[in-house]
Amino acid sequence: MTETDKLIADFLAAPRFAVVGASNDPAKYGAQVFAAYRARGLEVYPVNPKQPVVQGERAYAALVDLPAEVHSVSIVTPPAATELVVDDAARAGARILWMQPGSESHRAVARAAELGLAAIHGGPCVLVALDSARARAGGRGAQ
Repeated sequence: MTETDKLIADFLAAPRFAVVGASNDPAKYGAQVFAAYRARGLEVYPVNPKQPVVQGERAYAALVDLPAEVHSVSIVTPPAATELVVDDAARAGARILWMQPGSESHRAVARAAELGLAAIHGGPCVLVALDSARARAGGRGAQ
């Protein structure tokens, strides 16, 4: 098992998740990622400072505003925004960040390491991992 595989397993084992960049627009990856967590019955919070409600759920402006601690955070934002999300994630008590393809930057990855956060980046999309985990669980979800 590679280091990335271990991080993915740890990420998916979390009791709850957040999607930064969650959206109401079904064409956007933020909407697809958020919907994928919900479709699997996982506890997930949408984070989007521009949308107070995402897919019928109350959205939060920042990770520090969530009502419960979230260790695993999917980030689906432009790289410049991801760099800001990393600091917010550290303040909120997150442990593992999954910077979706296209959201990562060298600066965001380096900052995560400085803050002691694990980061999945430059590789698979969380949608693939969720589908794989669901298949392993016999269609019952990732946990």
